[in-house]
Parts: sequence; structure tokens; C-alpha cells
Amino acid sequence: MTTTEPRGPVDSSRVPRYAGPATFARLPRLDEVGTADVAVVGVPFDAGVSYRPGARFGGNAIREASRLLRPYNPAQDASPFALAQVADAGDIAANPFNINEAVDTIEAAADDLLGTGARLMTLGGDHTIALPLLRAVARKHGPVALLHFDAHLDTWDTYFGAEYTHGTPFRRAVEEGILDTSALSHVGTRGPLYGKQDLDDDEKMGFGIVTSADVMRRGVDEVAQQLRERIGDRPLYISIDIDVLDPAHAPGTGTPEAGGLTSRELLEILRALAGCHLVSADVVEVAPAYDHAEITSVAASHTAYELTTIMSRQIAAAR
Repeated sequence: MTTTEPRGPVDSSRVPRYAGPATFARLPRLDEVGTADVAVVGVPFDAGVSYRPGARFGGNAIREASRLLRPYNPAQDASPFALAQVADAGDIAANPFNINEAVDTIEAAADDLLGTGARLMTLGGDHTIALPLLRAVARKHGPVALLHFDAHLDTWDTYFGAEYTHGTPFRRAVEEGILDTSALSHVGTRGPLYGKQDLDDDEKMGFGIVTSADVMRRGVDEVAQQLRERIGDRPLYISIDIDVLDPAHAPGTGTPEAGGLTSRELLEILRALAGCHLVSADVVEVAPAYDHAEITSVAASHTAYELTTIMSRQIAAAR
């Protein structure tokens, strides 16, 4: 944890936002500040996808879109980069040809960053990376509550015999005992499934489901209240597949599904979770090759900004 005044982004009144360093929100690199309270780290890995590839380029696309972010967040009445030291830790380089080795590499790198006292704001990459990240977080905090924002369940068993893919991380996490099964929720799910057994298996693992239609019918305030009650004061990990958003709001992703959340709904739900004990988070599955005018990357950068703000506020309050 930092004790000196945090070093914030490059001053946009002196260096235009389209110039300067290509770090998240134009923040300092981790090696420039030594330690950080929140480490923004990329994982350019997409060997676990089942449809369109390209999420390996997502982290840098999010960083580029984040140039537009400003240091004060009025929605949460906070200046996150002044409350805590947030720094860009660069990328975790994982083997693109060996998924098992990549999972081990990501887990070890996450262990190292968490060992410095930082919380992680991870930019994917495909959703395979959530499993090693959860392993590292659970090693530090014990089994964690999980909020999983996604069009898909990601609790399938295998694809083509592979246990580690972007559709299986949360089944593996339940099997490994790293999730608190009394506090698991999917948010924004929709679309066709392989069969009703998918839902039955998911329920047996302990997941509650808030579909995108539920959010539309019940509204973000009621949904957020339900999620807060389910989470309680447990350590919380939030994993966000950008395809939770409707393709109108996030076309740049590998497995789009019609009928998703708006970016406004996602951001408002996250803001309503500010009182939860958020220990780390990820935003994954941004595939910029399918994006238009940075629509998806902008949504992802604002999503990461809200999550970072929540963590920074909690870090400052604990001091």
C-alpha cells in the first residue's frame, strides 16, 4: 500500500489526451511508482475462444480508448487516481500455443502482483483468464463471492475435450473450491443454450441468474439491491465479459448475442455496488477487429474506470 501522495495521469491541459503514454487512463507505469494500490494489468491471450478470435488485442484497445477518461468521477463523487495509487503494470505474457501453461503463467503473475498488496484490474484477453486470476485472489482472501456479467454462463464442462476454455472457467472454479457458492450470480445472460441441462448444472453449482430481460423489466436499482443482499460483506470478485452488452453497444467481441444490456445499465449497476468489498476485477473479450469507432473499447474503458473507482474509494476509506 502506498503512503505517499499518489501519482496520477498525465495532465491533459499540458499534453493532449491523444498524445503521451499509451497506459490505462494515461497513468504511470508500475515500474515508475514502485508499488500500487490498484494494478491495471493486461493479459493478451485468446487461445481459449470457441468462435471469433482477437481478444488478445483487447487490453491495448481498452488502454487506447481510456485516453478520454478524466480524473474526477462525478457518478461516484470521487477522484480515484488521487485516492489511491493506480498504475499500469503492463501485460502478462502467456504462451498462445499451450493453454495449460498459459493458465499457470497468469496465475503466477497474478500471485506476484497481489503479493505486493495491490488489487487487480485486469484487461483481457478471453474469459479463460478468469480462472487463474480467481485462483490467485482466493489464495489471498479465501473463497470469494463472484459477480459474473456475461451473455453466457461459462459453466460448461469441456470443449473438444479441453477443460480450460473461455466457456468453462467458473465450473472449474467451483470444482476447485475457490468460490463462495452461497454468493454467486450471473448478470445479463441470454440467448440459446445447448439444452436445459446447462441451466440445471449451473443451478447445482450455486449460481443465481439475472437475465438481461430481468434487468430491463425490473430496473437497475432493484437488481443491484438483490445483488448487494446476495454478496453481503464477503470479499467480491467481479468478472465482466463485454458481450454482456448488446451488440449495439459492444460489437467488438467474439460471441455476440442479441438482446443485451445497454452500457448505461451496466455502469449504473456497478456504481450501485460501491459498498461491496471488491478485491479485484476483470474486463474481458474485447476483440477490436470487430469493433466500430471504438464503441466496445470505450464501453470497456469506462467499465474498468468504475471498477477502479470502487476499489480506490475502499482503499482510501480503510486508511
